Amino acid sequence: MTDAARKSWVESANAPGCDFPIQNLPYGIFSTEGGPRRCGVAIGDMILDLGACEEHGLIDAQGTFAAAQLNDFIALGRATWAATRARLTELLAEGGDPSLPLVPMAGAALHLPIRVTEYTDFYASRNHAWNTGVLFRGPENALPAQWTHMPIGYNGRASSVVVSGTPIRRPMGQVRGENGPEWTACRRLDLELELGAIVGADSTMGERVGVDAAEEMIFGYVLLNDWSARDIQAWEYQPLGPFQAKALGTTIGAWIVPEAALEPFRSEGAERLNPLLPYLQERRPGFYDLTVGWTMNGQKMGRTNYNVMYYSAAQCLAHHTVSGCPMRVGDLLGSGTISGPALDQTGALMEMTGGGKNPVTVNGEARTFIEDGDEIGLYAFAEGDGYRIGFGPCTGWILPAVE
Repeated sequence: MTDAARKSWVESANAPGCDFPIQNLPYGIFSTEGGPRRCGVAIGDMILDLGACEEHGLIDAQGTFAAAQLNDFIALGRATWAATRARLTELLAEGGDPSLPLVPMAGAALHLPIRVTEYTDFYASRNHAWNTGVLFRGPENALPAQWTHMPIGYNGRASSVVVSGTPIRRPMGQVRGENGPEWTACRRLDLELELGAIVGADSTMGERVGVDAAEEMIFGYVLLNDWSARDIQAWEYQPLGPFQAKALGTTIGAWIVPEAALEPFRSEGAERLNPLLPYLQERRPGFYDLTVGWTMNGQKMGRTNYNVMYYSAAQCLAHHTVSGCPMRVGDLLGSGTISGPALDQTGALMEMTGGGKNPVTVNGEARTFIEDGDEIGLYAFAEGDGYRIGFGPCTGWILPAVE
């Protein structure tokens, strides 16, 4: 159970609006100048060095916190996750040991928190699926016939998943021209506001994972920006779906918010349009009352709630295994763009501008898609009674194409 009244001896963790109070304790990988990468936990404006804690016998994670990624710790399983979280809470709560090895966050570099073994991106928001379907195929064919019956996804590139703060190069590619294909730098570069689920347990090839078991496999969540080249996508996506339009880069936040930190915010999702088949039916709702939004060059743009989604991460994971496909610790599952019903609740410029037909004003300028030098930021938080569970920044900016 989460104790909403609990405070930390790290004073910055108790500040109103702090993303990283003691009720959160997200995991990440950091380094300081000239030093190796280390496992850490965010607390206020500090990072607790988990490797040093383990070296001094304060935590027992079977030596996994000496690694430069969190996969080995995550693979230890739910009992270890729970025991470690309880121990960290004990150490960092008021009355704990103020001599713990803390590093100022401002002086640390943050790195990819996991070795991404595989990356699959889903399409789990009905609002987004409908809006983009209308733009690509018209209202009569906006939602594919199967969409309300099962999660739709595609296998992306784990190799181009990068941590927040990494620049993204505008891609070159083929687009539809007046007289056939045209070779050009992407002209319709977009973001996608998403939540990424981190798979925390392996499954066996040839065996399905039920939706309840799938929920138990999820270690935590990160913010995720699925950068998208819409003009390249429109030319290539039929009949097999996105390919190069989505391979340019996927940015994730540096901090993994554990599923346990979000448990008090469990919420129903979008209203069902039809009953799901039994293998996708959840005993309890798999969504969270989580405010999500994005900025462009510092200006707030779309903002909505994760509970508008139609399929939960557990449902997506269960469906991913329905053919017997094995999952691995460190697999990353993107939610797909999180969009509410109104234009100012959309998680992509494609939706917000009606495919570029209706410009939006960004810092006094009319804009349709992302231009070179633009910076996109994502944010997410859940509001508890006197505390906030935040995800930290998830930012990236665009470098010019190389012809």
